Amino acid sequence: QVQLVESGGGLVQPGGSLRLSCAASGFTFSRYTMRWYRQAPGKERELVGTITSAGGSTNYADSVKGRVTITRDNAKTTVYLQMNSLKPEDTAVYYCNVNWFGVSYWGKGTLVTVSS
Repeated sequence: QVQLVESGGGLVQPGGSLRLSCAASGFTFSRYTMRWYRQAPGKERELVGTITSAGGSTNYADSVKGRVTITRDNAKTTVYLQMNSLKPEDTAVYYCNVNWFGVSYWGKGTLVTVSS
């Protein structure tokens, strides 16, 4: 059974940093590209970035490029989203995602609130 569990969200001041984690189980984690999405209040879900199976390639949305870094630890079956220089516009529920045998799996998300 594929399971994804996000953690690390919380309240942070503008300009601050957070590191989100997504613990994965139920599939061979090291073989799959992982993705981070977010959904801000009243807005559509947005792709934040992706990381390939071995961590050799990443890409990011223009809205976060230069401020975020996605990494993964295949031994821990965990993918991370490091976010710096946070802005109020980054306030959202953040989700990790994997496409496994043609089906998208999602965690329940972790809330990031950027406010002074």
